[in-house]
Amino acid sequence: MSTAPLDPGLYELLVTAGMSDLLRDADSSGLVPVTAEVDSADVAHVLTQHISTALSQVLATLPREEQVELANRVLQALPPSEPAATVVPGPRMLTSVSQPPAPALPRPSTPLSDVALFTNSRMDPQLGSELRLEMASADRIDLLCAFVQWSGIRVLEDALRAAAERGVKIRVLTTTYIGATDRKALDYFVQALNAEVRVNYDAKSTHLHAKAWMFHRASGYTTAYVGSSNMSRAALVDGLEWNVRLSRQATPSLLDKFESTFDTYWDDAAFATYDPERDAAYLDTLLAQNSGRSTSASLDVSHLDVRPYPHQQAMLSDLTSEREVHGRHQNLLVAATGTGKTVVAALDYKRQCRSPGLRPTLLFVAHRKEILEQALRTYRDVLKDGSFGELFVGNSKPVRGQHVFASIQSIARPDGLHRWARERFEIVVMDEFHHAEAATYRRVLEHFAPRELLGLTATPERADGVDVAQEFFNGRVASELRLWDALSADLLVPFHYFGIADGVDLGSIRFTRGRYDVDELSKLYTGNTARAAKVLAAVQDKVTDPTRMRALGFCVSVDHARFMAQVFNDAGLPALALSGESQPLERRHGLERLRDGQLACIFAVDLFNEGLDIPMIDTVLMLRPTQSATIFLQQLGRGLRRADDKAVLTVLDFVGHQNQAFRFDLKYRALTGLSRNKLEHSIEAGFPFLPPGSQIVFDRVAEEIVLENVRKQLKLSTKDLVVDVRQHKPDEVPASDYTLSLEISRGCGLARRTA
Repeated sequence: MSTAPLDPGLYELLVTAGMSDLLRDADSSGLVPVTAEVDSADVAHVLTQHISTALSQVLATLPREEQVELANRVLQALPPSEPAATVVPGPRMLTSVSQPPAPALPRPSTPLSDVALFTNSRMDPQLGSELRLEMASADRIDLLCAFVQWSGIRVLEDALRAAAERGVKIRVLTTTYIGATDRKALDYFVQALNAEVRVNYDAKSTHLHAKAWMFHRASGYTTAYVGSSNMSRAALVDGLEWNVRLSRQATPSLLDKFESTFDTYWDDAAFATYDPERDAAYLDTLLAQNSGRSTSASLDVSHLDVRPYPHQQAMLSDLTSEREVHGRHQNLLVAATGTGKTVVAALDYKRQCRSPGLRPTLLFVAHRKEILEQALRTYRDVLKDGSFGELFVGNSKPVRGQHVFASIQSIARPDGLHRWARERFEIVVMDEFHHAEAATYRRVLEHFAPRELLGLTATPERADGVDVAQEFFNGRVASELRLWDALSADLLVPFHYFGIADGVDLGSIRFTRGRYDVDELSKLYTGNTARAAKVLAAVQDKVTDPTRMRALGFCVSVDHARFMAQVFNDAGLPALALSGESQPLERRHGLERLRDGQLACIFAVDLFNEGLDIPMIDTVLMLRPTQSATIFLQQLGRGLRRADDKAVLTVLDFVGHQNQAFRFDLKYRALTGLSRNKLEHSIEAGFPFLPPGSQIVFDRVAEEIVLENVRKQLKLSTKDLVVDVRQHKPDEVPASDYTLSLEISRGCGLARRTA
């Protein structure tokens, strides 16, 4: 047995009689050995490994014949191993040795001695989460990666910085192949982390596709990851990424080969040391040359049919089954923002048309003109009829009244609703059905008696505890595709959510019925230059190129929106403030400017929360607190739709100290589908089980605020528990339900056009 003194680091060593002396020596030298009880389920495995190691050491000292003889004696009698290997009572295992007063080091989910395969499935820990935990105990880090991009740096930033501050040496090998590397990422490695970076600039002759990490540990428990995941947007989006975790204990020969091959590349003259001050311009030129960006010619698709993607086909089949098999003609469709609810409604309507000339009367209800115009275009595309339908909103009045796309404000007027016969519309479609509890929606629902009623929503649960599925459909949902399923199925772009402490204390702001007083909140935020500076700093830190972002910022008031727009304009980021009071032309022009890159951000008030399709949005700034899961998911959903050149949605949520009644758990449970207990653990572990490519990262202060708040919710009152049970389903679902959920989630995002 080795008698070398213990170095600080992570261990998985059984505490033996011989080890006890080393532990006493470590303790007397000022180190802090930490031991832990071996789990009952692991005792046999741990003891077997220990006996195997001790026996192997003895056998290696014997001639061949004596090895066989000893092996037979062990099998027959199983005597104890040498005295120094005798296990002390417990048994216990050495897990770490650290310098005081440092706490025990974090550990990866996979034991250091084991190998594992990470497939980015929901059942595996996320690769990003594991890499962060590996960095926390590494003494040296080597990275070999074809592409290094800023979007990958952001996910690992805190762990990388913490390692650099501990003096961990970081080496990076990468290339300019296809121009995918971000110079900002390499600059960060060199300037912020004091890392050594070497770049192969010859992309034509060297097509390096290797993606690998190695975490060296003085304790001997070195680990490595080899697989398909670059620090690139492709790796974050594709989802089907496979990465193998290797271990010095289990695969020593592979670790030796990894280290020697990396050192061979490192010493190869083809990889040149990167110095930002000297090489930045040259690197930019090569990246631009190798990117190969081109603009594809636009296609004329006016003659093509709109057909559903598989997940939309599943929704249509569910609706047909509800009507034809079960005889149910009032149905609710729950589908995440961006998965094409309106397309499904239009295709469902087309199926009910007996012929182009015999279309059933239709009423489509929404609460904003832009949503109605968008829905009308969708129905016209699906029906291939540019004259189908009429608007009933503002100054637009229907003439024929056969196929009406009406705002709830227009159709629900008491002085006008009675003019419509109860049986006027054979089909009624109500968008954003979570509003159905409102008086205006109730009036419409109670007045009309359609043959078919279809409700559309992404979030049937309301913050006040009312579940519209329970209230209007006897708890029945015809078809359901939740956000986490849509993300797991790659129907939406992944998100990188950053919870950032803004230093603002909201404890004294009046908080009733789940909402802060708008006027008080506006006064606190408007003119708050310190908070605005933190917003700008976060944008600069988290967004690769803020001047090219297309952002939506959700504000508490018009004054707040105007203040933030002025702050951004003064900082050189063109911005505009819009509200529900803005003229339609002004809103349309603002979105066009944002799409064309003339604006970096639109700050909105009571606008763009729901319904409107704005696929180019790649950044969302949440500048007002909300505990409403509905509003939170709607705002997040503004940027989840897929668009060209958009790999990920960046979400910056600014967290302050909240009123004691405020609940963080509502929105994070809606985002992740977790229970309160699992949410607490997930926050502590860094959200390891998210859909592929998505990340939730809190800064230290924000995590403390959220965790403290979530822990308080573990002691809810009886009244709050009743509301909570109504809003959330059990964690465990039958395997058949889970399979069906996955089947519904197959396919792509919005409806496709095919010949």
